[in-house]
Amino acid sequence: MCQNFGSLHLSGPLKDMNFSVPEGSGVRLIYQFTAEPPAVSFRATGEKDGILDIVAETGVLYLNGSLDWETKAKYRLQVESLDEKGQRVKGPYTVIILVEDINDNPPEFDQLMYSGVVRQNSRPGKPFMYVHATDRDDPSTPHAQLTYSILHHFPNPYSTMLFQINNVTGAISPSMTGSHYLDPQKQDTFTLVVTVKDMAGMTMNAFTGSADVVITVKESLWKAPPTIHIQENSTQDHPVNVSQVHSNEPDVIYELFEKEKLPRLPFSVDQNGVIYVTEPLDREEKNAYSFFAIAKDKEGELVDKPLQISVVVEDINDNPPVCQKALTVLEVQENEDAGSTIGTLSATDMDEKDTLNSRLQFKIESQVPAVPASDLFFIQQDTGMLQLISHSLNKRIASNYSLKVLVTDAVFQTICDVQIHVIDINDQIPIFEKSDYQNVTVAEDLPVGTVILEIQATDADEPLTGSSYIIYEIKEGDPNKVFIIETDPETNRGSIRINKALDFETAQVYNLVIHATNPEPLVPGVQYNSSSIAVLKVFLTNVDEPPVFNSEAYIGEALENIPVNTLVMTVEAYDPEGDTVRYSLEGDVKKWLRIDSSTGKIYTASLLDREQEQAYEVQIVASESSKQGKDSTFIINLKDVNDNPPRLAMNSALFFCYPLSGGERTLIQATDDDEQKFYSTFTFSLKDDMNTRNNWEISKINSTHAYLSPKHTNLEEKVYNVPVIINDNGRPPLEAEINLEVNICKCSSEKSCFIEVQREHSWPSTGQAIGILLGCLFIKKKKEERDKPLLLGYLFYLTLCFA
Repeated sequence: MCQNFGSLHLSGPLKDMNFSVPEGSGVRLIYQFTAEPPAVSFRATGEKDGILDIVAETGVLYLNGSLDWETKAKYRLQVESLDEKGQRVKGPYTVIILVEDINDNPPEFDQLMYSGVVRQNSRPGKPFMYVHATDRDDPSTPHAQLTYSILHHFPNPYSTMLFQINNVTGAISPSMTGSHYLDPQKQDTFTLVVTVKDMAGMTMNAFTGSADVVITVKESLWKAPPTIHIQENSTQDHPVNVSQVHSNEPDVIYELFEKEKLPRLPFSVDQNGVIYVTEPLDREEKNAYSFFAIAKDKEGELVDKPLQISVVVEDINDNPPVCQKALTVLEVQENEDAGSTIGTLSATDMDEKDTLNSRLQFKIESQVPAVPASDLFFIQQDTGMLQLISHSLNKRIASNYSLKVLVTDAVFQTICDVQIHVIDINDQIPIFEKSDYQNVTVAEDLPVGTVILEIQATDADEPLTGSSYIIYEIKEGDPNKVFIIETDPETNRGSIRINKALDFETAQVYNLVIHATNPEPLVPGVQYNSSSIAVLKVFLTNVDEPPVFNSEAYIGEALENIPVNTLVMTVEAYDPEGDTVRYSLEGDVKKWLRIDSSTGKIYTASLLDREQEQAYEVQIVASESSKQGKDSTFIINLKDVNDNPPRLAMNSALFFCYPLSGGERTLIQATDDDEQKFYSTFTFSLKDDMNTRNNWEISKINSTHAYLSPKHTNLEEKVYNVPVIINDNGRPPLEAEINLEVNICKCSSEKSCFIEVQREHSWPSTGQAIGILLGCLFIKKKKEERDKPLLLGYLFYLTLCFA
């Protein structure tokens, strides 16, 4: 048991004891042992060191001197009691004095001044040096718990410090600002005043020590090398050393990773930071690479930010020229002047653009045929542009030339084939076989597209070219383009067709002047003349034409409840010859309409009904005295009126299973044959009679549905007639009273009514019996085998009913 030194007046019998005494100097009483007869005195031996003892007569254990925890932290004494003769009565007992430490030692740095080196761009938080201090006080107490901090930073050009210190370990590292801004070119030396406090720095009474830290900033070793240039298709043994990176930290692990996704990265790095290309490169496959080099510590953490490595693949002349086309085909007119450009031969080289490796030069090796001369053509050496040397091409001498062109770069050469077609010039005009095609008589009712005459001109230029193709145009006599002329491209024969409907009443004769021309311009000095012009006179004959309506279709609208003989539409037709027109109707199957034969006014002949036909269509026929004319369509769209009362939209019988248990209800639905806008909302109610009100109630669900339910469970097993009133929302609204037949009956396990109750002690009606049968058929298929005897029984019962 350890007694606190503050209890100075404690006393007790002699026994083994522990005491805790703060270090320091002066006389202090620790404890008083009480003597038990025959003991009259006490004796202490052991580690008294001249400062611990006991008063023999009184048994008071005391301190007479200074305790120092740093010198000795524990004293061990043996105490015994003696009688009057000095003989031991009790003991010896062990008494241990534990010296309590007090904070009486300041912390001290291992060095008065520290020096360290940091590299530019070092990673923030990565220590580059440590400071260390010690405290002689008890390390198990806060007295020796030390905390580090930076007191001063010389110089400090930024608002935040460039360095930071771990307050527990004393590790010094660049701050985020320092990692970014440290630069030996701007400031290569810094002095830090670092302090250390004991008591974990948590109290104002803590002791403090300090030391100077001189930091030298050196240029970063971790730099991206200059762009690496590697010549393609190298024949060296691979891998080949192409560059190297150096980390600021020792014993790092170097790695490469791709900036872009590649099928393979043909580079590697060893543990000395040497970068290798692992295989020959092909500039035509990829002309540049960009990837990153990184350095990691043994824990896999980055020690520096990634470096971007750039590689340029240098070209060598390893690709021959390639003709852009297997055969380059060009055209030239036979009358072209010397120096005229014919076209350009295109060739490519996959070597690097705009270098000597891809520079191409052109030369004509041969010309076939070599007539009328062997050097009719010239090719520009550096562009591949072909030109005529002389004005000597003649299609009749040679219509085609084949050239072999040699294309070379500094190492390779290729032959490209060129074919030059000599095009006939347009030096011949079209000549009509007839200058006057006389007269043509046609009826005015010939259909559009009918050919009324074929004409022919010829051209002596090369067939099937723009120089010989003939375009026929009516230049005079047809301002409204009633006629059109089409050319057969094979024969140059022209077909004069009707382009617009003919009308004798508009024009009886056309005096046409027709010109024949080529799409290709004539050469200078050649002009069209009268040989390329023909005339034709077209006479029209009158035809008695039927009447024609002003419109192909007429559409009217009327309410379905308009009175008979109401005018709904007036139609109009005219006769081209001015004869009187009479009107009639066809297809009026419902006999709803009639038409005034003289005026074209259409009236209702009977009542209309939108529910039978919403859009009613008939044919209107216009005729004259001699023949029937064209017809037109008349469609009358009938607008709805509210002329249909509501009705039930369900056919199935309503029933409830007997006996009623309460809460039953069944769904009823209303509909209306009128348009939706007249019955979008229905109201449901029961007839106002006492029997109905006492037994039934109805509740609306939505605009078309409601629930019917019994008001109580005392209804009998029989058929009830429940009068329901349904109103629509038409204008005016219509009302229908419907007697719902509701069966209260015994039900099968499938909740279907299987025996129709007798109606006033009579047999069920045929419809009721069929309802019973249908109810039976609702039995689930999986229970059919089990329930066959029961179903046969129901059928037997029905047979008796019908009998």
